[in-house]
Amino acid sequence: MKKIMISLAAAALACAAFTGCQKKGAGEGDAARSAGGKIELEMYYYKQENQEGLMRIVKAFQKENPDISIKMLIIPNDADASMSARAAQNDLPDILQMQSYARVEEYASKGYLVDLSKEPALQAALPSSLPSVTWEGRQYAVPMDYAGIGIIYNKDIFQKLGLEAPATYRDLEKVCRVLKENGVVPFAALLKENWSVGHFITMIHTALLAEKNIAPADFIASMNAGKSSYGAVDTAKLFSILDFYRANMNSNAGEMGGGEQQQSFAKGESAMMVQGLWAYVDALKLNPNLNAGFIPFPVYNDAKMNKLYADVDSTFGVSSQSSKEKQDAAIKFLNWLSSDEGKALWVSEYKLTHSFQGGDFASLGAPYADLMNSVAEKGAYPWAFSQYPTKVFEDACKNGAQQYMMQVKSADDVIKAIDEQWAASAVSAN
Repeated sequence: MKKIMISLAAAALACAAFTGCQKKGAGEGDAARSAGGKIELEMYYYKQENQEGLMRIVKAFQKENPDISIKMLIIPNDADASMSARAAQNDLPDILQMQSYARVEEYASKGYLVDLSKEPALQAALPSSLPSVTWEGRQYAVPMDYAGIGIIYNKDIFQKLGLEAPATYRDLEKVCRVLKENGVVPFAALLKENWSVGHFITMIHTALLAEKNIAPADFIASMNAGKSSYGAVDTAKLFSILDFYRANMNSNAGEMGGGEQQQSFAKGESAMMVQGLWAYVDALKLNPNLNAGFIPFPVYNDAKMNKLYADVDSTFGVSSQSSKEKQDAAIKFLNWLSSDEGKALWVSEYKLTHSFQGGDFASLGAPYADLMNSVAEKGAYPWAFSQYPTKVFEDACKNGAQQYMMQVKSADDVIKAIDEQWAASAVSAN
């Protein structure tokens, strides 16, 4: 995994964004407790979809553990530079929310994370979730929400127009045509921000590997070894699907961020949105009567080939730079999350599935049942982007897809930029 190089000036600027950014050593006990005798932890998180829910979960833990206080720090997008700056200052937050696979591997390889392999939370995790937090045979984070990216669709609009949920790409073309003929925008747009279309291009790319009989893990290993190209798939099909997606969005797609996308979908202006179910949670707040379903984005005309893009999304790790007392308190919180109470609160308050055994997700609604049923029936394509070198996904994929959709970069230029960034990341890793 890549090594992040940051100038001292950049590190100082990023560090200035935080209070109390001073060096500490693992095992040190100074400043671990407040004047009131509490162990004070800092928890960094990036998932902003339900901040209030996460705060309620933390409060429930603190109520049961009055000797521990958790201060929450959110950096919703591209926090890597800030975390790297803090790591350079030996001052990482005590609890770190990280994306699965690549970020966990990166931080573990740099020695930033505590080995959690023997903790009860890891014993309670679904075995299929463990690869997302494993580096060199050990687990360095707790896998949390299992999530899917696909099409969230308005069942009422579909029923009104006599439409079935599309099972094939040909079906999807027909659905979009009928929706437009009836004055309904097919897809609620989100092009103002780059992350969603970054998910989209990697989702389609991963699906297209299947027709070449290339396993995602093999493709990534080949890219890391400098033996392949992002153009290993049918790139004409890849970019024609991006063109189709753009052609069926709101006319002001470039001005729409996440909030605008959810509003367009929630009020029935748009019939579908390509998103993770975190967006359904927010849309439901805008329209509590929303009747929605969740299906794979159909890349193929063979329905069996169309699967949800589903995997472990976020994880929680413990900083190796924290004092032993703080590490123990942080681990206590992570183990508590795997308890019956913690699991129930994750579902009821955070409104997401979790990766522990014995989950009950009925209260989350039909789209979550669709997720679990689809994965059980057809399997899923893994979140390959979580296994890309971080710089490749954050810069080349996200920015490249957005620039292509905004018609300022060609398909060939996007592929070239991804290949070049991947090659540079592979060199840095070595």
